[in-house]
Amino acid sequence: MSAALYLEGGASGADSKELRIRCREGFRRLLEKCRYTGRMPRLYACGSRGATFDDFKTGHAEKAVDEYVAMWIDSEEPLADLEAAWDHLGRPDDNWTKPSGATDDQVLFMTTCMETLIVADRAALADHYGAKLQDSALPPLVNLESRARHDVQDALFHATRSCANAYAKGRRSFEVLSKLTPNTLGRHLPSFGRARRILDERL
Repeated sequence: MSAALYLEGGASGADSKELRIRCREGFRRLLEKCRYTGRMPRLYACGSRGATFDDFKTGHAEKAVDEYVAMWIDSEEPLADLEAAWDHLGRPDDNWTKPSGATDDQVLFMTTCMETLIVADRAALADHYGAKLQDSALPPLVNLESRARHDVQDALFHATRSCANAYAKGRRSFEVLSKLTPNTLGRHLPSFGRARRILDERL
């Protein structure tokens, strides 16, 4: 089956081309570890969350009958119902209208943000950042997806502030993403488990 996945990530501006390449590469490596190498979807790094939705709508409208088109975005807020993706996006915070014919399994979430994926894999963090990583500054793994995105992001910035390669959005964030272990993410993050289940079914 042909498939396309629109990714939130890769900033706009002068360095947007490089960042979008790195975004695609980070997600590609993560998906390869999920054993999708022989059925990898086409990956599009779209920049902002709103731009990702716009690109998804175009892809959805133009897709072939048997093609799977989805977007993978931050949920921004904790999910009330893991499976009710369009209900979440229809709330006042987003107020996004579901495209005609779209289904919940066309929306994959990083709950509440990409940094939640990163802080969930402590072994990958320790390997990437080394001895100066302040593990005690990271949020507990229990109910990690219930934590506000700004709290998760601030904790990751704080935990790596003494490291030579301190965490930063953009190139460095995608470097860490590429090192994450899917089975570890699935143990701690229901949204990642859902994304993997859907991709197993649709790819």
